[in-house]
Amino acid sequence: MDIAIILERKFKGQEWSLLGNEYENLIWLSNTTKPTKQEIEALWAEVQDEIETEKEAVIAKKAAAEAKLVALGLTTDDLKALGLGGN
Repeated sequence: MDIAIILERKFKGQEWSLLGNEYENLIWLSNTTKPTKQEIEALWAEVQDEIETEKEAVIAKKAAAEAKLVALGLTTDDLKALGLGGN
């Protein structure tokens, strides 16, 4: 579990400080209630799913762009030269 990533994604606009990755080292600077360790732990699976979905979306967009370029007549070698194809 990466506490900083959870805080960055789920507590946007909140101010905090974290030394290392230990909840005990989380200093909540905002005038809102500090999330509990259990709340943060419960959000980890959701954050991981979001990250995976974002990665998949990037891959899908790249594939769609490559398909459009191929439809325009570019070859596999052209795509490689552009750094797009031929993984």
